[in-house]
Amino acid sequence: MKSLPRKDLFELPDGVIYLDGNSLGPLPKGAADRATKSLNDEWGGQLIRAWNSAGWMDLPRKVGNRIAGLIGTPLGSVATGDTLSIKVYQALAAALEMRRDRRVVLSDNGNFPTDLYMADGLLRIIDKGYELRTPAPQDVLSQIDDSVAVVMLTHVDYRSGRMHDMVQITRAAHAAGAVVIWDLAHSAGAVPVDLTASNAEFAIGCTYKYLNGGPGAPAFIYVRPDIVEGIQPTLSGWLGHDAPFAMERSYRPAMSTERMRVGTPSIVQLTILDHALNVWDGVDMDEMRRASIGLSEQFIAEVETRCPSLKLASPRDPETRGSQVSFAFEHGYAAMQALIDRGVIGDFRAPDIMRFGFTPLFLDEGDVMAAVNVLEEVISKQIWRDPKYQTQSRVT
Repeated sequence: MKSLPRKDLFELPDGVIYLDGNSLGPLPKGAADRATKSLNDEWGGQLIRAWNSAGWMDLPRKVGNRIAGLIGTPLGSVATGDTLSIKVYQALAAALEMRRDRRVVLSDNGNFPTDLYMADGLLRIIDKGYELRTPAPQDVLSQIDDSVAVVMLTHVDYRSGRMHDMVQITRAAHAAGAVVIWDLAHSAGAVPVDLTASNAEFAIGCTYKYLNGGPGAPAFIYVRPDIVEGIQPTLSGWLGHDAPFAMERSYRPAMSTERMRVGTPSIVQLTILDHALNVWDGVDMDEMRRASIGLSEQFIAEVETRCPSLKLASPRDPETRGSQVSFAFEHGYAAMQALIDRGVIGDFRAPDIMRFGFTPLFLDEGDVMAAVNVLEEVISKQIWRDPKYQTQSRVT
């Protein structure tokens, strides 16, 4: 088994310390060659025959099975394709159908905006008096009662890294008769996840963060195997049909989570993701978690000692924190631009959050110390005041 880190498996630019794998994972070595093969040898050489000869048709299932091993679910329970927003819509629509007599969707006010936007839009279209409740994350448990149809939460908060107790919340929701959806966008490949043990009905996630699938990489959706045959997909696309090429007039869903597929999959992106998942071969997620906590604890201690004007915005207890650390700073955007300009790449989230991701696949203690050295210089010398760091880009 190859130990951590595995820097030699990634295309990391010289002179860069990458602390933003929680937003976009780096390029795995060989991924570009795999994409070129998909374009030249498969599409170019085999044309439409590649759906069979190159295994394109089965690729979403193959990749889903590889993701299943990282989130604690059985083979055949994860479908890949489309975007995370689409998967949010599918999961929530299916969950609401399971509890037609209830009218409350419970989330939290720290949930990622697209999850809440998709919920707002779906509930508005249904137009049957539904309510989306968004208490503070720490108040979710107390809000679960027999009026709640669905509890829909992101496991790890995208701003602060705060992590919900998946088993505790799922258990409480089930005790109240509610259905549970977990968004694993900041969990898959970052922290150990055991969806089978949690007994949640649905989970969704993206693959371009910790799974390193690249910008626009396909999303995934999990449906608990014992309920999947009762799920009627709201977005009943042809590739979710049990026999897509029978071209039947009526929709007949596949007899597995494959029914949650919608349209034609993005084959080039899937081939990249399939290759990217090779970096996980032999990785022990408990070892990953220990390494992540070690790096993040080191970072927090150094920053608080050397940059006292930055205030920790993440939970102090590492057991309740994902694989990222956030600090609040009034001039966080400008400070982050100054950091990036000096080869330390993190990112910023409004209004004042500087985010740093810790991915032990390609980071070590030396990287952490080097990053803090640069951060201390930027803050202590007020380098962030330079006018060139004040203009905000579209992507922060």
